[in-house]
Amino acid sequence: MSSTTASVWKQPAQVWAVAFACVVAFMGIGLVDPILPAIADSLQASPFETELLFTSYLAVTGLAMLVTSWISSRIGAKRTLLIGLALIVVFALLCALSGSVDAVIGFRAGWGLGNALFISTALATIVGAASGGSGAAIVLYEAALGLGIAIGPLLGGLLGEQSWRAPFFGVVVLMAIAFLAVLVLLRGPQDKPAPVRFSAPFTALRRPALAILAVAALFYNIGFFILLAFSPFPLGFGAMGIGFTFFGWGVALAITSVWVAPVLMRRMPRTRVILLVLPLLAADLVVAGLLVTSAAALVTCIIVGGLLLGIMNTVLTEAVMEATDLPRSVASSAYSAVRFLGGAMAPPLAAALWHALNATVPYLVAALAVLLAALTVLLGRKTLAHIDDEPADAEVEDAQAILIGDAA
Repeated sequence: MSSTTASVWKQPAQVWAVAFACVVAFMGIGLVDPILPAIADSLQASPFETELLFTSYLAVTGLAMLVTSWISSRIGAKRTLLIGLALIVVFALLCALSGSVDAVIGFRAGWGLGNALFISTALATIVGAASGGSGAAIVLYEAALGLGIAIGPLLGGLLGEQSWRAPFFGVVVLMAIAFLAVLVLLRGPQDKPAPVRFSAPFTALRRPALAILAVAALFYNIGFFILLAFSPFPLGFGAMGIGFTFFGWGVALAITSVWVAPVLMRRMPRTRVILLVLPLLAADLVVAGLLVTSAAALVTCIIVGGLLLGIMNTVLTEAVMEATDLPRSVASSAYSAVRFLGGAMAPPLAAALWHALNATVPYLVAALAVLLAALTVLLGRKTLAHIDDEPADAEVEDAQAILIGDAA
């Protein structure tokens, strides 16, 4: 382990180019969080309309994940990376120049397509080019994932203090730099994977174990994105305050995803970890709802939620990798597409419940959704028994697919 860690930082320039692009791509997940209230004020949009910024991004990302492996297996990794980065640059710029919330919602959808193309290909590229073996590449990718998730809200808050448009311009500049870095530095022959059938991710969902976990992930993501996308409104902070709050959330998520989840999986079966953490997450969401009028209490619940979500992201997706004998990329694509449906529906649902009732109800619905995820796993435990038989860190290929699923 020590030799792998030591070799992580001794990488060729092309690996660092893709890793930097990964950090920026993952920043897009939480970048808009701190500026949601500002967008609502500036563009005279309702919270429901503003939350659709997440919905369009997540829905298109999820649907695109069904076809990205088919695309990259035919045009190659570098072209797929560059197309994804170019789409993000174009649509982030269009978001920054938009004059209405409807336009920003539409352009965020295009951003989601670019993100899906990039993320689905980045890890394989890093693994193929990294020195020190696949283990070193995976650690580097984990670091990029954690940095991106944590920095996104912080950068959004810093730039959002100037204007709601500034974070989008920031992404344009960073992604343009990433595009040039990949274009210039990613050289040499790239391994071309075997062509993937277009229908492969769709037929994968017929497998009972994968279907159970995908449904559980759909409910789980409702809780995840209500906490992430709705919380900026009841917090009542400015862009900087929201940015720091979700920077803490991202750091918490990254820490438990990289270090705590593997420890838990070495000590107990995957399904037991899932059934332990999901009720704790539901309890955290209930407390957030009951104490929603206290900013300090809500910030605490958000950070605690990040700790629990980090564990779940790794354990649940790793369980998917062991659920079937399908190629890992196919299983990950099918699972990610279904779970993103939950992420896409959650933000506008939370805003509608808030408007119709009060700010407590969205968190209670999130808690109920998380409990439904736990119930789905509990009822399907016999079907899922085989996912507990394999060592959690047995296969490098599994770990690669885990990271692709979590990043998306």
